[in-house]
Amino acid sequence: MKLIDRHCSHGAPELDPAALEAHLAALPDWRLVGNRIEREYAFTDYHETIGFVDALAAMIHEQDHHPELRVRYRHCLVAFTTHSAGNAVSMNDFICAAKADAIYEERRA
Repeated sequence: MKLIDRHCSHGAPELDPAALEAHLAALPDWRLVGNRIEREYAFTDYHETIGFVDALAAMIHEQDHHPELRVRYRHCLVAFTTHSAGNAVSMNDFICAAKADAIYEERRA
């Protein structure tokens, strides 16, 4: 099943290094930074940035897995980590990353 078709689950464990590497290869715009994965999205203006943040907020509320966001005029940095997995990266982070990418692509089309 594709990441985008999955749903976050409570108690998701930390991913092992091989799984982490495989999922990062599948989502090449994301990078591992410390104990989280992150991606910066670019937009044409603040209105477009906030539209993305609003769409992202609906998805993360549905998934009950909330990222750290840094919103600027034409950029939004999204970072995921799983607190219940000891502040490490879990499958939930990659599920939400794939869904965030889909939101971004849909809004750019």
